[in-house]
Amino acid sequence: MEGRKLPEGRSRGQSLPVYTAAVTPLSAVLITCDEERNLPRALASVGFCDEVVVLDGGSHDRTCEIARAAGARVQASSPWPGFVEQRNRAVAAAKHDWVLAIDADERVTDELREEIRREAARGFAHSGYRIPRLAFYLGRWIRGTDWWPDPQLRLFDRRKGRWHGGLIHESVRVEGSVGRLRARMEHFTYEDISDHLATIDRYTTLWAEQAQQEGRRSGPLDATAAALWAFFRNYVVRRGALLGEAGLTVSALNSYYTYVKLAKLRERRNGGPPPA
Repeated sequence: MEGRKLPEGRSRGQSLPVYTAAVTPLSAVLITCDEERNLPRALASVGFCDEVVVLDGGSHDRTCEIARAAGARVQASSPWPGFVEQRNRAVAAAKHDWVLAIDADERVTDELREEIRREAARGFAHSGYRIPRLAFYLGRWIRGTDWWPDPQLRLFDRRKGRWHGGLIHESVRVEGSVGRLRARMEHFTYEDISDHLATIDRYTTLWAEQAQQEGRRSGPLDATAAALWAFFRNYVVRRGALLGEAGLTVSALNSYYTYVKLAKLRERRNGGPPPA
Protein backbone atom coordinates (compact mmCIF):
# COMPACT_ATOMS: atom_id res chain seq x y z
CA MET A 1 0.00 0.00 0.00
CA GLU A 2 1.32 3.40 -0.89
CA GLY A 3 2.27 5.38 2.18
CA ARG A 4 0.55 8.64 3.18
CA LYS A 5 2.17 11.60 1.47
CA LEU A 6 4.03 13.79 3.91
CA PRO A 7 3.84 17.59 3.84
CA GLU A 8 6.59 19.14 1.75
CA GLY A 9 9.82 19.58 3.71
CA ARG A 10 8.89 17.08 6.48
CA SER A 11 10.69 13.75 6.87
CA ARG A 12 9.05 10.52 8.02
CA GLY A 13 9.06 10.15 11.80
CA GLN A 14 8.92 13.89 12.42
CA SER A 15 5.79 14.84 14.40
CA LEU A 16 3.14 17.08 12.89
CA PRO A 17 2.51 20.43 14.59
CA VAL A 18 -0.39 20.67 17.04
CA TYR A 19 -2.66 23.66 16.55
CA THR A 20 -4.75 25.02 19.41
CA ALA A 21 -7.48 27.63 19.33
CA ALA A 22 -6.48 31.07 20.57
CA VAL A 23 -7.91 32.02 23.94
CA THR A 24 -9.78 35.32 23.91
CA PRO A 25 -7.65 37.83 25.85
CA LEU A 26 -9.35 39.51 28.78
CA SER A 27 -8.81 42.78 30.65
CA ALA A 28 -9.99 43.33 34.22
CA VAL A 29 -10.99 46.94 34.87
CA LEU A 30 -11.61 48.64 38.23
CA ILE A 31 -12.40 52.19 39.28
CA THR A 32 -11.11 53.25 42.69
CA CYS A 33 -10.94 56.07 45.20
CA ASP A 34 -9.48 55.46 48.67
CA GLU A 35 -9.93 51.69 48.52
CA GLU A 36 -6.78 50.46 50.25
CA ARG A 37 -8.83 48.26 52.61
CA ASN A 38 -10.75 46.39 49.91
CA LEU A 39 -8.45 46.51 46.90
CA PRO A 40 -5.93 43.71 47.65
CA ARG A 41 -8.69 41.08 47.76
CA ALA A 42 -10.19 42.30 44.47
CA LEU A 43 -6.83 42.47 42.67
CA ALA A 44 -5.81 38.99 43.79
CA SER A 45 -9.05 37.58 42.41
CA VAL A 46 -8.52 38.95 38.87
CA GLY A 47 -4.88 37.95 38.57
CA PHE A 48 -5.84 35.36 35.94
CA CYS A 49 -6.76 38.10 33.46
CA ASP A 50 -4.29 39.13 30.75
CA GLU A 51 -4.09 42.61 32.24
CA VAL A 52 -5.55 44.57 35.13
CA VAL A 53 -6.40 48.26 34.71
CA VAL A 54 -7.10 50.49 37.70
CA LEU A 55 -8.55 53.95 36.99
CA ASP A 56 -8.21 56.01 40.14
CA GLY A 57 -10.36 59.02 40.92
CA GLY A 58 -7.94 60.84 43.23
CA SER A 59 -7.15 58.57 46.17
CA HIS A 60 -5.39 60.01 49.21
CA ASP A 61 -4.51 56.63 50.72
CA ARG A 62 -2.31 53.77 49.43
CA THR A 63 -4.73 52.62 46.73
CA CYS A 64 -2.46 53.41 43.76
CA GLU A 65 0.62 52.02 45.49
CA ILE A 66 -1.17 48.76 46.26
CA ALA A 67 -2.45 48.47 42.70
CA ARG A 68 0.99 49.00 41.14
CA ALA A 69 2.60 46.53 43.55
CA ALA A 70 0.05 43.93 42.42
CA GLY A 71 1.03 44.45 38.78
CA ALA A 72 -1.95 46.54 37.71
CA ARG A 73 -1.65 49.36 35.20
CA VAL A 74 -2.76 52.47 37.09
CA GLN A 75 -4.17 55.59 35.48
CA ALA A 76 -5.68 58.69 37.05
CA SER A 77 -8.93 60.41 36.13
CA SER A 78 -9.94 63.42 38.19
CA PRO A 79 -11.90 65.50 38.92
CA TRP A 80 -14.67 62.97 39.37
CA PRO A 81 -16.87 62.86 36.22
CA GLY A 82 -19.58 60.60 37.65
CA PHE A 83 -19.84 56.83 37.86
CA VAL A 84 -20.97 56.18 34.28
CA GLU A 85 -18.27 58.27 32.63
CA GLN A 86 -15.57 56.95 34.96
CA ARG A 87 -16.52 53.36 34.26
CA ASN A 88 -16.52 53.95 30.51
CA ARG A 89 -13.11 55.61 30.74
CA ALA A 90 -11.77 52.53 32.53
CA VAL A 91 -13.17 50.26 29.83
CA ALA A 92 -11.65 52.45 27.09
CA ALA A 93 -8.24 52.27 28.81
CA ALA A 94 -8.11 48.47 28.50
CA LYS A 95 -5.90 46.85 25.84
CA HIS A 96 -8.37 44.08 25.06
CA ASP A 97 -11.94 44.23 23.79
CA TRP A 98 -13.30 41.70 26.27
CA VAL A 99 -13.43 43.21 29.75
CA LEU A 100 -14.35 42.02 33.21
CA ALA A 101 -15.50 44.98 35.31
CA ILE A 102 -15.45 44.59 39.09
CA ASP A 103 -15.47 46.99 42.01
CA ALA A 104 -12.84 47.18 44.71
CA ASP A 105 -15.25 45.67 47.26
CA GLU A 106 -15.97 42.64 45.05
CA ARG A 107 -14.11 39.39 44.47
CA VAL A 108 -14.08 36.81 41.68
CA THR A 109 -14.43 33.37 43.23
CA ASP A 110 -12.30 30.42 42.13
CA GLU A 111 -15.36 28.82 40.54
CA LEU A 112 -16.14 31.96 38.56
CA ARG A 113 -12.53 32.28 37.43
CA GLU A 114 -12.59 28.76 36.00
CA GLU A 115 -15.97 29.31 34.32
CA ILE A 116 -14.71 32.49 32.65
CA ARG A 117 -11.57 30.67 31.53
CA ARG A 118 -13.65 27.93 29.91
CA GLU A 119 -15.80 30.46 28.07
CA ALA A 120 -12.74 32.37 26.87
CA ALA A 121 -11.04 29.17 25.69
CA ARG A 122 -13.91 28.21 23.42
CA GLY A 123 -14.71 31.76 22.35
CA PHE A 124 -17.39 33.83 24.04
CA ALA A 125 -20.77 32.95 22.50
CA HIS A 126 -22.60 36.09 23.65
CA SER A 127 -21.97 39.83 23.65
CA GLY A 128 -22.00 39.87 27.44
CA TYR A 129 -22.61 37.72 30.52
CA ARG A 130 -24.52 38.29 33.74
CA ILE A 131 -22.86 37.08 36.92
CA PRO A 132 -24.77 36.40 40.17
CA ARG A 133 -23.46 38.49 43.06
CA LEU A 134 -23.54 37.33 46.68
CA ALA A 135 -23.26 39.92 49.46
CA PHE A 136 -21.50 39.49 52.81
CA TYR A 137 -23.10 41.58 55.55
CA LEU A 138 -23.27 41.48 59.35
CA GLY A 139 -21.05 38.42 59.47
CA ARG A 140 -22.89 36.19 56.99
CA TRP A 141 -23.69 35.62 53.33
CA ILE A 142 -27.07 37.06 52.34
CA ARG A 143 -28.75 34.38 50.22
CA GLY A 144 -32.12 36.09 50.09
CA THR A 145 -33.87 39.49 50.00
CA ASP A 146 -33.38 41.78 46.99
CA TRP A 147 -29.63 41.23 47.39
CA TRP A 148 -29.62 37.71 45.93
CA PRO A 149 -28.96 36.61 43.24
CA ASP A 150 -28.49 40.23 42.06
CA PRO A 151 -27.21 39.37 38.53
CA GLN A 152 -24.66 41.88 37.22
CA LEU A 153 -23.61 42.25 33.57
CA ARG A 154 -19.88 42.63 34.12
CA LEU A 155 -18.22 40.45 31.46
CA PHE A 156 -18.71 41.92 27.99
CA ASP A 157 -17.31 42.87 24.60
CA ARG A 158 -16.71 46.62 24.74
CA ARG A 159 -17.25 46.86 20.97
CA LYS A 160 -20.88 45.95 21.61
CA GLY A 161 -21.53 47.43 25.05
CA ARG A 162 -20.90 50.28 27.44
CA TRP A 163 -22.07 51.64 30.77
CA HIS A 164 -25.31 53.62 30.92
CA GLY A 165 -27.32 55.26 33.69
CA GLY A 166 -27.85 58.43 35.65
CA LEU A 167 -26.44 59.63 38.93
CA ILE A 168 -26.74 56.15 40.51
CA HIS A 169 -27.55 52.54 39.61
CA GLU A 170 -25.47 52.48 36.44
CA SER A 171 -25.35 49.26 34.40
CA VAL A 172 -23.90 47.80 31.22
CA ARG A 173 -26.00 47.49 28.08
CA VAL A 174 -24.86 45.44 25.11
CA GLU A 175 -26.00 44.90 21.54
CA GLY A 176 -26.64 41.21 21.02
CA SER A 177 -27.36 38.24 23.23
CA VAL A 178 -26.57 38.08 26.93
CA GLY A 179 -25.56 34.83 28.60
CA ARG A 180 -25.58 33.86 32.28
CA LEU A 181 -22.73 32.39 34.25
CA ARG A 182 -23.48 30.03 37.11
CA ALA A 183 -20.57 30.80 39.45
CA ARG A 184 -20.82 33.89 41.61
CA MET A 185 -18.82 36.97 42.45
CA GLU A 186 -18.74 38.08 46.06
CA HIS A 187 -19.60 41.53 47.34
CA PHE A 188 -18.28 42.84 50.68
CA THR A 189 -20.89 45.52 51.20
CA TYR A 190 -20.86 47.78 54.27
CA GLU A 191 -18.50 47.92 57.22
CA ASP A 192 -21.44 48.15 59.64
CA ILE A 193 -24.99 49.48 59.96
CA SER A 194 -23.77 53.06 60.35
CA ASP A 195 -21.91 52.78 57.04
CA HIS A 196 -25.04 51.29 55.49
CA LEU A 197 -27.21 54.19 56.74
CA ALA A 198 -24.72 56.78 55.50
CA THR A 199 -24.77 55.20 52.06
CA ILE A 200 -28.57 55.16 52.05
CA ASP A 201 -28.58 58.88 52.80
CA ARG A 202 -26.21 59.66 49.92
CA TYR A 203 -27.90 57.40 47.40
CA THR A 204 -31.47 58.47 48.19
CA THR A 205 -30.46 62.10 47.67
CA LEU A 206 -28.93 61.24 44.28
CA TRP A 207 -31.98 59.14 43.37
CA ALA A 208 -34.37 61.97 44.22
CA GLU A 209 -32.31 64.45 42.22
CA GLN A 210 -32.32 62.16 39.20
CA ALA A 211 -36.02 61.35 39.54
CA GLN A 212 -36.88 65.04 39.71
CA GLN A 213 -34.88 65.68 36.52
CA GLU A 214 -36.88 62.92 34.84
CA GLY A 215 -40.16 64.51 35.90
CA ARG A 216 -41.20 61.79 38.32
CA ARG A 217 -43.64 62.50 41.15
CA SER A 218 -44.39 60.98 44.56
CA GLY A 219 -47.87 61.24 46.09
CA PRO A 220 -48.69 61.50 49.82
CA LEU A 221 -49.10 57.73 50.28
CA ASP A 222 -46.63 56.49 47.66
CA ALA A 223 -43.64 56.28 49.99
CA THR A 224 -45.57 54.38 52.67
CA ALA A 225 -47.12 51.91 50.24
CA ALA A 226 -43.84 51.28 48.43
CA ALA A 227 -41.94 50.80 51.71
CA LEU A 228 -44.48 48.29 53.04
CA TRP A 229 -44.31 46.29 49.83
CA ALA A 230 -40.51 46.44 49.85
CA PHE A 231 -40.37 44.95 53.34
CA PHE A 232 -42.86 42.18 52.50
CA ARG A 233 -41.00 41.37 49.28
CA ASN A 234 -37.60 41.22 50.99
CA TYR A 235 -38.60 39.49 54.22
CA VAL A 236 -41.28 37.07 53.00
CA VAL A 237 -41.24 36.64 49.22
CA ARG A 238 -37.46 36.63 48.94
CA ARG A 239 -36.92 34.73 52.19
CA GLY A 240 -35.11 37.27 54.30
CA ALA A 241 -36.92 35.69 57.27
CA LEU A 242 -34.69 32.62 56.88
CA LEU A 243 -31.53 34.67 57.41
CA GLY A 244 -32.13 35.59 61.04
CA GLU A 245 -31.19 39.02 62.33
CA ALA A 246 -29.20 39.88 59.19
CA GLY A 247 -32.21 39.12 56.98
CA LEU A 248 -34.46 41.28 59.14
CA THR A 249 -31.95 44.16 59.07
CA VAL A 250 -31.49 44.01 55.30
CA SER A 251 -35.25 43.84 54.74
CA ALA A 252 -35.90 46.77 57.10
CA LEU A 253 -33.17 48.94 55.60
CA ASN A 254 -34.21 48.12 52.03
CA SER A 255 -37.71 49.23 53.02
CA TYR A 256 -36.29 52.36 54.66
CA TYR A 257 -34.31 53.14 51.50
CA THR A 258 -37.51 52.91 49.45
CA TYR A 259 -39.40 55.22 51.82
CA VAL A 260 -36.66 57.83 52.09
CA LYS A 261 -35.95 58.13 48.35
CA LEU A 262 -39.64 58.79 47.62
CA ALA A 263 -39.98 61.14 50.59
CA LYS A 264 -36.98 63.14 49.37
CA LEU A 265 -38.48 63.32 45.90
CA ARG A 266 -41.74 64.66 47.37
CA GLU A 267 -39.76 67.17 49.43
CA ARG A 268 -38.04 68.39 46.27
CA ARG A 269 -41.31 68.62 44.35
CA ASN A 270 -42.81 70.65 47.22
CA GLY A 271 -40.00 73.19 47.17
CA GLY A 272 -37.43 71.65 49.53
CA PRO A 273 -36.86 72.26 53.25
CA PRO A 274 -37.76 75.62 54.87
CA PRO A 275 -35.02 78.26 54.98
CA ALA A 276 -32.77 78.33 58.04
